[in-house]
Amino acid sequence: MNRRKKIKQLLTAHAKKASAKLAPKRKSKYISKADRLKLEAEASPEASVSAES
Repeated sequence: MNRRKKIKQLLTAHAKKASAKLAPKRKSKYISKADRLKLEAEASPEASVSAES
């Protein structure tokens, strides 16, 4: 591998990483199982109250 190719490869890798940082994230933030249960518990009483009314 000659010098030009190495430099070009490094520059393209850096550019690719920089553009990946700026791109919107595909995955949503991880929510732990305990947090998911808490959110579900908070949402379920409200849903049951509105269903009874």
